[in-house]
Amino acid sequence: MLKVYARRRLSLLAALTGLIAMVGIFNGPTASAALPTPVSGATARSYLATLNVATEDRTGYNRDLFNHWITISGACNTRETVLKRDGSNVVTDSACAATSGRWYSPYDGATWTVASDLDIDHLVPLAEAWDSGADNWSSSTRQAFANDLTRPQLIAVTDNVNQAKGDQDPATWMPSVSSYRCTYVRAWVQVKYYYNLSVDSAEKSALTNYLAGC
Repeated sequence: MLKVYARRRLSLLAALTGLIAMVGIFNGPTASAALPTPVSGATARSYLATLNVATEDRTGYNRDLFNHWITISGACNTRETVLKRDGSNVVTDSACAATSGRWYSPYDGATWTVASDLDIDHLVPLAEAWDSGADNWSSSTRQAFANDLTRPQLIAVTDNVNQAKGDQDPATWMPSVSSYRCTYVRAWVQVKYYYNLSVDSAEKSALTNYLAGC
């Protein structure tokens, strides 16, 4: 009798677990963005202290000077690679285009199931990089920056949120999800430090204030 009861209890627990999982699928952000983990707050603060402070200059900028969405592997370019990395249960066709999947945008907390609803954000925008020193880079360095999968520079986010961000820095734009802001500024500083890019005074002040809480 005890064995029968135990089996029934296990069956009930399994059913409840399955129900909880199904509720999570339909109501919760089961997908999570897979931005490479940025440096710690302490490291970001030390990096920021070494960055050159300079006035930005956009003279001569053209987005085409940054060769982005290059082939990464097989038929997959950078955008498609990030979509696969940042989504869950992503299915792609023979051309590596995502035909289904689930993506969570950490900037605004939205979840999407159609790849066309997502942009791949350059966390430090291409124009911002140009303003901060990339105008002196070689074409190969600009290409490496625009397709960097190693640093926390590329992330799948809601398309209209990315478009609203545009080329703004943290002095004028931050993710609406406040709990993500520490991750965002740590990543921002890490990318700028790695590529030896400058910051303007308003940008540095904003970064300093946000990092104080990280």
